[in-house]
Amino acid sequence: MSDDIIVLKELSKIYGNGVEVIALNKVSLTIKAGEFVSIVGPSGSGKSTLLNLIGLLDTPTNGQILLKGIDVSRASPDERARLRNRELGFVFQYHHLIPEFSALENVMIPMLIAGKSKSEARERASEYLKAVGLEDRLKSRPNQLSGGQNQRVAVARALVNHPSIVIGDELTGNLDTKTSDMIYELLRDLNRKINQTFILVTHDMTLAEKTDRILRIVDGKLVCELLRQDDGFRTTELCDLGEDGGKINLK
Repeated sequence: MSDDIIVLKELSKIYGNGVEVIALNKVSLTIKAGEFVSIVGPSGSGKSTLLNLIGLLDTPTNGQILLKGIDVSRASPDERARLRNRELGFVFQYHHLIPEFSALENVMIPMLIAGKSKSEARERASEYLKAVGLEDRLKSRPNQLSGGQNQRVAVARALVNHPSIVIGDELTGNLDTKTSDMIYELLRDLNRKINQTFILVTHDMTLAEKTDRILRIVDGKLVCELLRQDDGFRTTELCDLGEDGGKINLK
């Protein structure tokens, strides 16, 4: 069986009434199970559009999305919702926790939606909150937690259903360096121990350079791919990584 977990074929997304805006332009891409990938690019380049399509939050105008070999490009809203709950975990820049619920209850929600019993959901949610260092804050609501703590709750929520792919959209964007590093180390540990697949959109090149593969999107097109090797990242051509347009020769 192929270890390709996501395959995109000539994927495009066009918005607009009358005036077309091409947010994504014929992107073809393969991501294998267990990869730790970052997607970078200027604001408005199509990064989040690409992530929304991979995460089945939106449908493409043209092209195909294969998830574990199954074409999900035109899946119904109900089918996309089922696949998101079963196969995908999400962490956004803003944690999107339910303010009336405790940290424990917020992490339990994906499991309850998936049909798990309350006792199983409670036990596993407690385990994941302990894994992110919040075992003493299970009953705390979001307004009783710091921004970094809320983001750790969101990470636990994304992981608790054991998804095939975890998607992060600027997940460390509002965090201090220490908390960002802690969350990265948690994700990397899971990547190494259980071959968890991570796809992260980020403006933070320090974070991107910790991943194993960097994809750069500009004007809706995939313009550069960098692969980590023993002596650093390499590509066959000059690759524009900087927001200021400066080019870096990565050999």
